[in-house]
Amino acid sequence: MKRLSALLSALILTVAPALAPATPAAAVTPAEAAPAYHVVRPGETIKSIAAAYGIRRRDLRAWNGLRKPHQPSTDGVLNLARPVTGGLTGWRSRIETVTAGAVNWTVAKKCPVPPADLRKVWVTYIDFYGAAQQGSIVVHRTIATRTQRAFQALYRMRFRIQGMSPMTLNAPYISDMGAVTSGYNCRVVGGSKTWSQHAYGLAIDVNPVQNPMVRGSSIDPVGGRAFLRRDVYRRGMMHAAGAVRAFTDQGFYWGGRWRSLKDDMHFSMNDR
Repeated sequence: MKRLSALLSALILTVAPALAPATPAAAVTPAEAAPAYHVVRPGETIKSIAAAYGIRRRDLRAWNGLRKPHQPSTDGVLNLARPVTGGLTGWRSRIETVTAGAVNWTVAKKCPVPPADLRKVWVTYIDFYGAAQQGSIVVHRTIATRTQRAFQALYRMRFRIQGMSPMTLNAPYISDMGAVTSGYNCRVVGGSKTWSQHAYGLAIDVNPVQNPMVRGSSIDPVGGRAFLRRDVYRRGMMHAAGAVRAFTDQGFYWGGRWRSLKDDMHFSMNDR
């Protein structure tokens, strides 16, 4: 009998750990996943970024198509691992004429610019997943070439754009047309009867959510509230020392320098 009791005790001790309650999931601390990308800050180099993440400089260059001696640009976004998509495809662009229907132009609207003076500029851009996409933007014919050059500069900087038309390419992460990088729009300035520079095709808005317009307590778009701090560097944000230069180098003025309001998304040819 004593021998049987001893055997039962031993069996309980063996099985008990398996029967013990599992450790609550909240008590388990999983290893923190490595970030997929890095937004470049002023003064950072391939050497400093590679060292910060413990990766080889040659790998960082290869994953982002950066050749020596070129250094990353402020506001650019670098992949920290080999891209799943196979990397970037190279930059391409073309300019097309537009029809009235393509830009929702009608005589009744009395828009200040006829469709014949507008052009659709197709460009390659890097989306928020790090993949190259073909998108378009409609602008006045007189700034079509400057627009091409500005977006080519953004591509070379490895700057990321949340979305451009056509929207079918960007459906996974675009739910609002207000988040789209765009140009021509036959409308007046909010709260006035004055035509917007967009109505002339002479203004471009880049990543509106990440670069909102702020006038007093008003924020447009509302989703841009999370990006009001401009001293941080996040994917799609524009700063004077970084992506802004892609446009100002082509003669555009930046709304982020205005005093009556701040419009970090806005670039125009006459500072309005």
